[in-house]
Amino acid sequence: MFDKQALSAYLSAWVKKKNLAGVSACIMNESGPVYTFNRGFRDAALCVPVDTDTMFGIASMSKSMTSLCLCILEAEGRLRLEDPVSRYIPQFRVPGQPKEAVTLFHLMNHTSGIPPMEPLEWSIALNTPGRDESKWAQAMRRTAPNPMATIEQILDYIANCPYPMLGAPGEIMSYSNEGYAILSYVVDKAAGMPLEQFMQERVFTPLGMTRTILDNGIDAARALSGGNITSLFEIGEDGERTCDDDWSILPPFRGCAMVKSTARDMAVYYRALSLYGQHEGRQVIPRAAVERLIGSAHPVSPLNVMCLGLNKREKAGHVICEHSGGLHGVSTKGGLLLGEGYGFSVLCNQGDEDMDELMWGMYNAVMGLPLEESHMWFIPTGEPFSAPHMIRGRYIGHEGEPSVVTIHCGEDDQLTGERDGKPFVMRYCGGGRFLAVKEDDGALICRLEFLIRDGRAWGVRCGTRVFERD
Repeated sequence: MFDKQALSAYLSAWVKKKNLAGVSACIMNESGPVYTFNRGFRDAALCVPVDTDTMFGIASMSKSMTSLCLCILEAEGRLRLEDPVSRYIPQFRVPGQPKEAVTLFHLMNHTSGIPPMEPLEWSIALNTPGRDESKWAQAMRRTAPNPMATIEQILDYIANCPYPMLGAPGEIMSYSNEGYAILSYVVDKAAGMPLEQFMQERVFTPLGMTRTILDNGIDAARALSGGNITSLFEIGEDGERTCDDDWSILPPFRGCAMVKSTARDMAVYYRALSLYGQHEGRQVIPRAAVERLIGSAHPVSPLNVMCLGLNKREKAGHVICEHSGGLHGVSTKGGLLLGEGYGFSVLCNQGDEDMDELMWGMYNAVMGLPLEESHMWFIPTGEPFSAPHMIRGRYIGHEGEPSVVTIHCGEDDQLTGERDGKPFVMRYCGGGRFLAVKEDDGALICRLEFLIRDGRAWGVRCGTRVFERD
């Protein structure tokens, strides 16, 4: 067993360094919770401490649960992941492709060809009370063609998308929230009941996740919490912390980002996936469903590989599957050691924060590695990139307000750039991969992977989104 005091000291140092309002974390193995960590507060007055039963939003950690529901339906013969999306949603289509071209698997794997686009941001801004005064919300309202309050409005926007598709279905991975909005309604059709009910009956209840709910709002989650649900914190550009209870409301994006849970419940969920659907010695989720979700069909690599709602990578002989999440007042990460019976979660009530180092410390404790060991999968080679002229240029992603990456090449072939006005230098990591870091302290700005065709980069994967050349 690992040194729990050392791990708590390590996590506490990161909570202090990042100035986080409240954090709850848990490690679960086959015997139960082997480690819990709670620091900070859940209320604006910073008086009520976070505890093991405090409910948080989990944001995009919800996606693997939606994918798991689809895999359960496939295991029961009620659909196939290779089915065209249009079989369940007849009005679904993407520009330039026959309506049958995009399958459920493509949406689950983020390989549909749909580029980064605005509907999720529009949906939040136009459907969430309390956001009216922010510059972001005002910008979203100026550009939104409608409230994006129904799945039909999302489908229509995709069908008439003003941006080029990224490629043929199955060709390019680029993270798509809109794909998971659509998948929510596929579950409704195939299951013959709402996704919310199916997820409760087939995932949460069998796993004993009594403080977890897919709530397309906040009222049901607040009631389930008995009042022990966190408020939402942000750090502004002035460095001051603000707090509110304006939970993001995004009606059609149900299985994309709307689950609320506790760190303990989420660690139980990931432990069950680690054990291929077993919970407390019983097979409560079909093994075939978990195998389809994260199993042998998805390759193992030191680089992150996208499975179905979870990433997969190898580290020190262990296979890690994981996913993070972020919304207003929500920063989270959850994961598992495949086949080893370990589930991990770390939930934070402060938005726009990276939980990587906290999660890496917990992984390292269990794997017997130094707590501070990095799990960064882009590793600088120390060598120069041979073709800097191929990637210089301007690239744009349209998820919410446009995000711009600009790459410059100096006379000495030194590559530099900016992301949304933040300057960086570039560290080559092999292939078309680079770390974009601050020149003064080496802090990470973003990971960049250039997509080169015919001697010229046509796009760059910035994190998990592909920005196309302007």
